[in-house]
Amino acid sequence: MPSISLKGKAMPASPIRKLVPFSEEAKKRGVKVYHLNIGQPDIETPENVLRKIRNIDLKVIEYSHSAGTITYRKKLVEYYRKYNIDVSPEEMIVTTGGSEAILFAMNSCLDAGDEIIIPEPFYANYNGFSITSGVVVKPINSSIEDGFALPPMKAFEEAITSRTKGIMICNPNNPTGYLYSKEELELLKEIVRKHDLFLFADEVYREFTYDGKIHHSVMNLKGIEQNVVLLDSVSKRYSLCGARIGVLISRNRDVVSTALKFAQARLSPPTFGQIASEEAINTPDSYFRDVLAEYYKRRNVVVGSINRMEGCFCPTPGGAFYAVARLPIDNSDKFCQWLLDSFNCNGQTVMLAPATGFYSTPGRGLDEVRISYVLNVNDLKAAMNCLSEALKVYPGRQKSAVGSRQSNN
Repeated sequence: MPSISLKGKAMPASPIRKLVPFSEEAKKRGVKVYHLNIGQPDIETPENVLRKIRNIDLKVIEYSHSAGTITYRKKLVEYYRKYNIDVSPEEMIVTTGGSEAILFAMNSCLDAGDEIIIPEPFYANYNGFSITSGVVVKPINSSIEDGFALPPMKAFEEAITSRTKGIMICNPNNPTGYLYSKEELELLKEIVRKHDLFLFADEVYREFTYDGKIHHSVMNLKGIEQNVVLLDSVSKRYSLCGARIGVLISRNRDVVSTALKFAQARLSPPTFGQIASEEAINTPDSYFRDVLAEYYKRRNVVVGSINRMEGCFCPTPGGAFYAVARLPIDNSDKFCQWLLDSFNCNGQTVMLAPATGFYSTPGRGLDEVRISYVLNVNDLKAAMNCLSEALKVYPGRQKSAVGSRQSNN
């Protein structure tokens, strides 16, 4: 029998989805599972978008332009202008989800064997996309003790080698929810300019910031305009995960023209998704005010509940709708599976994502989990009760000390 590729063997399983078979078995046993493992909001998609989808009147579902329909790209210009980001339709490649934008960016800007520095923990699929494109991830450590703030510039300098071509950040961060400050981005800019690196910025959660904090885009960093590649998506912004529409944006025309060749190879992004996403930009601001207020309540339920649990620590996220918590457990992969196949509290349990999959360094994240606070407040309270009761009886419970400092960002 022929063997599969080395690349296939190296491809990691998703920490977000790999335990799905265990959740399915739990449900077959009649256990209610609270899904906090995946960033799938229960927030309703805006009504104007649903109405547009219902009323699509096309006689032929055609290919679009490989860079995306011009009407959608022009509409995106309006969207970004609201955030003082000045871009043109020619500086955009519409992609099949933000995932394809990341893959296009890596393939367009880095060769096999080139290195990209990423503060960890980071979005788990960066690992998978780096393997797909042959890129080497050089992780540098961010710490739960300071809320996963940007690592010191010394850490970036020490990680840079002759093969380093770029730095990747996610802001606000998935999985930690950390929101990088303007001052942190300015420090990052100096590293990028000094070493002439690409700066890839995943800004999918731009709208989701809390406690009066403001999101600052890398597109507005002066002096590195040709180095910046913005990666974005409609999935979480409008609760449109299934539309599969993202975008790659850069003022570096070589990057865009190269990414277009990869876009041509896959033909075009989804037609229905582009129609829905174009209409989504018309969504009234009141929608986001209500959504943000809801997530704020959800965040406080999760963070407050965990920090009241003995031996647990969860810094308060400044954005997105994720939190990473440190728990008194021996192995997060084992614990998250145990929650599904061996535990229930009054017929209920909670599904979490083991944080090991959000690191590139082996052995990191063993006592951490990522929590997506995407369920309503009552469900989150029930899920937190399940977690609290589970930690009392988990066979692998540890007595290790935990951090207690909160982020000041």
